[in-house]
Amino acid sequence: MPHESHYRKLENMYLKGAHINTAFYETTNMIVAEERAAITLTVASKYFHAAGAMHGSVYFKLLDDAAFFAVQSLVEDAFVLTTTFNIHMLRPVNSGIIRSEGTVQFKSKSLFVAESKLFNEEETLIAFGSGEFVKSKIALTPEIGYQ
Repeated sequence: MPHESHYRKLENMYLKGAHINTAFYETTNMIVAEERAAITLTVASKYFHAAGAMHGSVYFKLLDDAAFFAVQSLVEDAFVLTTTFNIHMLRPVNSGIIRSEGTVQFKSKSLFVAESKLFNEEETLIAFGSGEFVKSKIALTPEIGYQ
């Protein structure tokens, strides 16, 4: 399939090119497909707030990233940008492996809408979100990790 190379480059960009991911997350995996992306993360105590559960910023990042890469799967020439993203946290997490799944819900020439869901190991929904994304003027190049 001609798009498989694009999907693998996006996965590489996320796992190796994005400094926030390599600095912050210890064990992460990502799979990109057409209009879909899934990210898994092993929960570690360094992601916790003072009450001993995962901080909301980690929920947000995983949900936004999965939705973003679902949209980016459709755009092969330029980096997309998140313009809005809203999340709903339903349950606390303090152990295990969590998985965020993003899917494109709407696409037009200049606007994309995607949603994502975050699940724990028992497949229980722990958070969900949705956002709007636009194509930027930043080219997808090896300099930004797209290789």
